Amino acid sequence: MLSRLFVFLQYLLPKFWLTSLVYHVARIRVVAVKNALIRGFLKLYDVNLDEVRLDVPGDFATFNDFFIRELGDGARPVDGGAGSFVSPADGTLSQAGTLRGDRLLQAKGLDYTLADLLAADLDKVGAFTDGVFAAIYLAPYDYHRVHAPMDGELVAAHYVPGDLFSVNNATASHVPGIYTRNERLNLHFNTAHGPLTLIMVGALNVGSISTPWSGEIRPRKSGVVELLDLSAQPCDVKKGDLLGWFNMGSTVIVLLPKATCQWRPDFAAGVTTRMGEAIGDFADPVQ
Repeated sequence: MLSRLFVFLQYLLPKFWLTSLVYHVARIRVVAVKNALIRGFLKLYDVNLDEVRLDVPGDFATFNDFFIRELGDGARPVDGGAGSFVSPADGTLSQAGTLRGDRLLQAKGLDYTLADLLAADLDKVGAFTDGVFAAIYLAPYDYHRVHAPMDGELVAAHYVPGDLFSVNNATASHVPGIYTRNERLNLHFNTAHGPLTLIMVGALNVGSISTPWSGEIRPRKSGVVELLDLSAQPCDVKKGDLLGWFNMGSTVIVLLPKATCQWRPDFAAGVTTRMGEAIGDFADPVQ
């Protein structure tokens, strides 16, 4: 009942206005205010401060700086196996498995299509038909930086405007096509195992999505799909390299072609994962 009420309220709430408000509050630089925000957050959520690179709260200029915090060296070791696919983020697995043709499972009784998810990137639909996918939800307390799950070359990036529904389990279980309704950033890679697409899905209170190539991208409810300029940084990435970060929590979806990667047996809906952990294995490891 509570989850249905939460979903119903999201249809009524001015989601973009609320997200804009959170964006500005999270960037207040008045020391007393930003410290109070950080300390209040730490009372609500269990954050492991021992792994944070900087001193909390003193070394962070704003609450958002703390939210997108870097971790200390060695806090997230990246599995170095030649045939491993690693988690791109800390979070909880929403769904993972094999596509049924061009359809991905969102929750029990709900699915969505590759064409709707990829939007302007319809030439990619064939590459991922009957492929494998995983959707990882980043809760507010999680580490919010997203990293490369394998070696590859970033060849295209598209920003897709959209709505800002929450993407937690309650909403994903009740809002049809939530990942195709929300704004998102589609990152396309060429790899030794074929194409890889990683999608950063925006959500309620996610004030922006940032990458080293694009800088900060603010939410837009409507408009054309934007092809991003990738010339700001080298496009070759290694497993574990930084791809971007959410300014507040959201979801990461990865897509791989058919019969390339098999998820590990313990990588099932509801389990938590940490960036750098091996979550899948390629059928034909590249040496």
